Amino acid sequence: MPSIIDESLEFTPLNLAILTVSDTRTLATDSSGDTLEKLATEAGHILRQRTLLKDDIPAIRAQAEKWIDDDTIQVVLTTGGTGLTGRDVTPEALRPLYTKEIEGFSVLFHMISFQSVGTSTIQSRACAGLCKNTLIFSLPGSGGACKDGWNGILKYQLDSRHMPCNFAEIFPRMLES
Repeated sequence: MPSIIDESLEFTPLNLAILTVSDTRTLATDSSGDTLEKLATEAGHILRQRTLLKDDIPAIRAQAEKWIDDDTIQVVLTTGGTGLTGRDVTPEALRPLYTKEIEGFSVLFHMISFQSVGTSTIQSRACAGLCKNTLIFSLPGSGGACKDGWNGILKYQLDSRHMPCNFAEIFPRMLES
């Protein structure tokens, strides 16, 4: 089923933060973070903050908690640390913060990624969750994976005009009880 953007509706930009998790990159060499920033801002969203941290559970979790508590940030995109090596700890750092896990993100990411990298997609632990009223999406650290995640899922689900539904439209109701 193709994604449908209803051009008659008004686009609502979302406030984003980007976190790159890497032991080898710097902000100057962070091509995956650059890719996410470019795709998100070209889509009309607002980048509020961007940072890079080493693969360290307490540091990753502390940064995410700051952004979750920041009312100006609605969406956190992470890249890196979702693989299978001993240093890959992004899911372990973030899952305890989830109010609700978005299991379908991982499933859909793997379906899309399979088209690019075949069975190698099995080595990714891409994940997503709702943390209070902040959405967090964790993508692998490759530029290709960031493009797959953005172009195949996020550009639509973060677009308030996407039909039949999208994440942007439910922000006012995320804290309902």
